[in-house]
Amino acid sequence: MNYDYDVIIIGSGPAGFSCAMQSTKFDKKVLIVEADENHLGGTWLNKGTVPSKALREAADLILDFHSQFGDEKGRKPFEKFRMEDLLSYKKSALESKNKKVKSDLIKNEVETARGWAKIKDPNTVEIQDNLNQTKTYTTANILIATGSSPLLPEKFDVDDNHILDYNSILNITHIPRRLVIVGSGVISFEYATIFASLGTRITILNDSDEFLPFLDSEIRQSILKTLKKRGIVLHKLSEMMDVKPNPLRTCMEVIFKTESENRKQVIETDHILYVGGKKPNTDNLLAPGVDVELDQYGYVVADKTYRTTVDNIYAAGDVTGEPTSASSSFVQGRLAACNMFDIPTESPSGDIPYGIYSIPEVSGIGLTEEQAKEQGIDVTVGRAYYENLTYADINHRTDGMLKLVFRTDNLKLLGVHIFGDYATDLVHLGQSIMVQGGTIKYFIENVLNYPTYSEAYRIAAFNGVNRVYKAGVKYKNILEK
Repeated sequence: MNYDYDVIIIGSGPAGFSCAMQSTKFDKKVLIVEADENHLGGTWLNKGTVPSKALREAADLILDFHSQFGDEKGRKPFEKFRMEDLLSYKKSALESKNKKVKSDLIKNEVETARGWAKIKDPNTVEIQDNLNQTKTYTTANILIATGSSPLLPEKFDVDDNHILDYNSILNITHIPRRLVIVGSGVISFEYATIFASLGTRITILNDSDEFLPFLDSEIRQSILKTLKKRGIVLHKLSEMMDVKPNPLRTCMEVIFKTESENRKQVIETDHILYVGGKKPNTDNLLAPGVDVELDQYGYVVADKTYRTTVDNIYAAGDVTGEPTSASSSFVQGRLAACNMFDIPTESPSGDIPYGIYSIPEVSGIGLTEEQAKEQGIDVTVGRAYYENLTYADINHRTDGMLKLVFRTDNLKLLGVHIFGDYATDLVHLGQSIMVQGGTIKYFIENVLNYPTYSEAYRIAAFNGVNRVYKAGVKYKNILEK
């Protein structure tokens, strides 16, 4: 049967974009459907990854300048810099990336359609545009890459003025002096450190008893120390009671209580940033009779080839659940294209690194020390503190550490966990060694540039080997193997 397209991709985020690029390399006819009538790239390009990281880089530059040279009048960064300048930095990054994505799609002859897609049957997609006009297309394959959206708060409304979400915070007109962040996840941590770097007084209301519980415990403790040093207040097990304006004091009041102190407390603030959970964008996507299975939360169920319960319908990216990151989505979209067109490919080997774009950054891969011990593996750890790195000292950015987790008997590297500048880049050196089944001997036996942040690997490796020696293991014999 002849179809209009070889694949119709619903969503132009990282999963959809990479699937389109890969499919065109197989000489397939591709259509991308995007609901946003103005921009391609979805949340990745317009509301999430790229704009927030652009804002982060601007804040990091200001912090770097402030750390190096200070201010002769003792002013906070928000007294010297305007939010307009930071937004201009963000805007230029978005414009450049939007042009690049559009150029890539045109160059690779990927067709696009604007509107809301509905899968009518396994080979038919209906698209309704903003004028309520509908068009129907047929296709051999479908990729669902619709991503996810933030959940709304239950006890108050986001007005995009005093009460913000992760989208409207990127369009704020000034640097706030005070900001209360409601949320316990990665995004709340990122924004807390970004605005703290600009001099904003930050309070985080965390509804759980753990903060970033997936991190190695030592890395987490190091982060908490840095938060305290920067004046960021963290309330655990906090419950929001109310948010209301105080016209006499020209501020907002956040009323909450914590489990440790079962009484109402009030914080005065300029703005509130709500960062809750996410929900998959699957509402009204499937027509009755299309048997694509969704889980209890509405996420699309897909197997390791990204095929759903309908043979020619695939799904990739945030719409399938964890891991929810642009880096994972790019890989998933490419692999989905390979699988739907029967092109031999290999899934990523080894663990997937995570990256938190806070200031400083956090990244890691593999087993934490706690996880290794729970599995009964005899491990030793090696540590390098940023305060002992020449390059960090030069930059006056000495918060952080790099931690290696490795087997005691053969020095095989099992995990790398980093808190500090350039952590999201540094982690890939450890990842390369782990994928090859290598040991920490690599960092001892090879030359690493000096001064660099990569030097932390060499320091941590020697630190770990010394621990093995002091534990009574003859590490000389290990090194000679």
